[in-house]
Amino acid sequence: MTALKLIVGLGNPSPQYDHTRHNVGALWVRELSRRYAVPLSADSKFKGEIGRGLIAGADCRLLVPSTYMNVSGESVGAVQRFFKLKVGEMLVAYDEMAFAPGVVRLKQGGGDNGHNGVKSVRAGCGNDGGFYRLRIGVGHPNDKNLVTAYLTQRAMPAGERTLIEQATDFDTALLQAMMQGQWQQAMNVMHASHPSSPNKDANAKAKQQGNTDKPA
Repeated sequence: MTALKLIVGLGNPSPQYDHTRHNVGALWVRELSRRYAVPLSADSKFKGEIGRGLIAGADCRLLVPSTYMNVSGESVGAVQRFFKLKVGEMLVAYDEMAFAPGVVRLKQGGGDNGHNGVKSVRAGCGNDGGFYRLRIGVGHPNDKNLVTAYLTQRAMPAGERTLIEQATDFDTALLQAMMQGQWQQAMNVMHASHPSSPNKDANAKAKQQGNTDKPA
């Protein structure tokens, strides 16, 4: 088992993106920061906000890149190299259009499924995509021409945001399993709580078109 040393929340900078679907990863990391009293401070050499503290009893760093989503790897790669982290010690949280709001999934490695932030993180880590991923469902607009607006130009409806907040409000035991690298246990618990996506149309459409986000 390899313990987590870095948790990254992807999103776009500036207040206009704070409550958009594309920023759910960053929102989750900021909530961890609040819950465990781990302050995040801007650090120019890492191109992001970073903090270190105990998350569910484990020593870990939190990172929210201050770059735009498409170049998140500049921040994540800088942190990885500076602290000599292995990609298997990293968890990256981001929005996933293949799942409806309220569905979350853990996985290790794999492709980027058209997600530009994940693609950039992989490149920033020497083209090694072996990091763990927390995929937070946001649904799909069912039209590839509407994807950018859907992800970045509209705040999430209150009901949708509540579903996402509830789905990512992990209890301490689940967080401890994640922090300690007990991934199969964590996946079993998490995926049993969210057995399937209630939005089959979103799931099918995202698989056909990919998570073709294109914000600057």
